[in-house]
Amino acid sequence: MIDKKKLSDPKETIAIIQKYDFTFRKNFGQNFLIDEHVINKIIEAADIGEDDLVLEIGPGIGTLTQYLAEAAGEVIAVEIDKKLIPILDETLADYDNVTVVNQDILKCDIEELTGGRSFKIVANLPYYITTPIIMELLENRVNAESITVMIQKEVADRMQAAPGTKDYGALSLAVQYYADPYLAANVPPNCFMPRPNVGSAVIRLTRRETPAVDVKDEKLMFQLIRAAFNQRRKTLVNAVKNYEGLSYTREDIEGALESLGINPLIRGEALDLEEFAKLADELSDINSK
Repeated sequence: MIDKKKLSDPKETIAIIQKYDFTFRKNFGQNFLIDEHVINKIIEAADIGEDDLVLEIGPGIGTLTQYLAEAAGEVIAVEIDKKLIPILDETLADYDNVTVVNQDILKCDIEELTGGRSFKIVANLPYYITTPIIMELLENRVNAESITVMIQKEVADRMQAAPGTKDYGALSLAVQYYADPYLAANVPPNCFMPRPNVGSAVIRLTRRETPAVDVKDEKLMFQLIRAAFNQRRKTLVNAVKNYEGLSYTREDIEGALESLGINPLIRGEALDLEEFAKLADELSDINSK
């Protein structure tokens, strides 16, 4: 039995990988944590307590899972790679409060999995699928109090970016509409095995009970946001006018902006979430006439 307190030790990680002749799979974006300090940072950022139910996405060999099991009341760990299941059976054998589920998180019925209870999500996410997973969770309004994840630093920066900055974009607005982002820690590549080619970060997204802004037509607002950042160099008027799926004239868009006191020559990257919501409301009024 591998010492449950030492899976964050690189030697123990190598030992369990060699024992099971495990091969890292690039298509699953597997980079295992080997730093206890970082693991404790994740647990601290997620504010895990003994009454909490934690849904872990991608437990890998179970390093973070062990620490979660010691801090939380119950852990449900969803792992897509069936080759990791026998390893998890061993590394988590001492924990009777952990359930391992061999499924794709994007195909799971999370409500059924968690029994309709409130829970917290914690994950060391594969970088190639970070955004689809997070947006799926937020858009489906899963009953998670928070989502604390290890992701590529560049993506974390974009999630918390403010208007007018280089990192600000559609992802910033989408995440901030549903959640309040907090960057908890920056993590260098040497904290993983194998080492990724980029820096990482731990970010906590605290789910909002209600979205950050009121808007009549949520779908239209996000269409406008995608249009604005699809062609960042264009003015907002030109970007929206030429966006497939939207049929507003230049006069429609300029009129809506002017009624909000916004310069028609503005670019989308200068607008904040509230301004996009107000613009959507103005344009939805045109649709209803």
